[in-house]
Amino acid sequence: MTLPAEFHDIAKRVNNWGRWGADDEIGTLNLITDEVVRGAAAQIRTGRRIPLALPLKEDGVQVGMIPGRINPLHTMVQINQELFGPGTVACSDDAVSMGLQAGTHWDALTHVSHSGKIYNGRPADTITAHGRAEFSGIDKAGHIVSRGVLLDVARAKGLDRLPGDHAVTPGDLDEAAEFGGVTVRPGDIVLVRTGQIQAYLAGDKHGYGFPSPGLSIRTPEWFHARDVAAVANDTLTFEIFPPEIENLWLPVHALDLVEMGMHQGQNWNLEKLSTACAEENRYAFLLSAMPEPFVGGTGTPVAPVAVL
Repeated sequence: MTLPAEFHDIAKRVNNWGRWGADDEIGTLNLITDEVVRGAAAQIRTGRRIPLALPLKEDGVQVGMIPGRINPLHTMVQINQELFGPGTVACSDDAVSMGLQAGTHWDALTHVSHSGKIYNGRPADTITAHGRAEFSGIDKAGHIVSRGVLLDVARAKGLDRLPGDHAVTPGDLDEAAEFGGVTVRPGDIVLVRTGQIQAYLAGDKHGYGFPSPGLSIRTPEWFHARDVAAVANDTLTFEIFPPEIENLWLPVHALDLVEMGMHQGQNWNLEKLSTACAEENRYAFLLSAMPEPFVGGTGTPVAPVAVL
């Protein structure tokens, strides 16, 4: 299916190509300035730390829907081995093979392409089997630390979990911001809670992935208007799945990553954070979500921490 005119119209309105120069490779992460980080640090009041990553394990969230995106295969390569002779200090080592986007992760700007292009108008064929992502690999993201804002869409609606067919709209984001008493500012990292990850935590891996609530094709304009630096949520697919426009697959990915240059995160466990924010009645915090610097990677595991 050719991308429809509606998609291209939105793409024109959110496009950031050239905004930070022709050589830019990090997109909206440019919005996380030193001043923004100082403001983020000022959000810390109690020092309460909330981890947001799922455990990395062989029985993870992947069910084979995406070829090659395997859950971690964790192997012990030595166990209590006395490397320097009998009676010396013994070592244990292990190795892992996994899809970089298998668990809680960031998508790099190169994760998707459309119309033969990636972010900043570069050719999609700059991603190769041996060279990996020549431009905008996840290693280029560097450090991702900023003010985090939880938009708890489910809680704002009085729900534990949004229905599987719910497309999160700009109106939903406004409602959640008002509910949390927060104003989204330039350079913020926005976390959108749907409650969908409860299905995975309860053992329903297939129900977690499909059907799934997620972001509507209308949301990229909302993030663009507010100069959001990055967005993450608690679903497998990030956007509503199946798509809200028939046969238009991953349009939000294409608008966010390719057109806007905005990194996305998926499979973030926002349940404890939702509880903590409700208990403290505040929905902004310092968020540290450092990408693992896989050179040329189109994504990376991440172990984010919110500090209240």
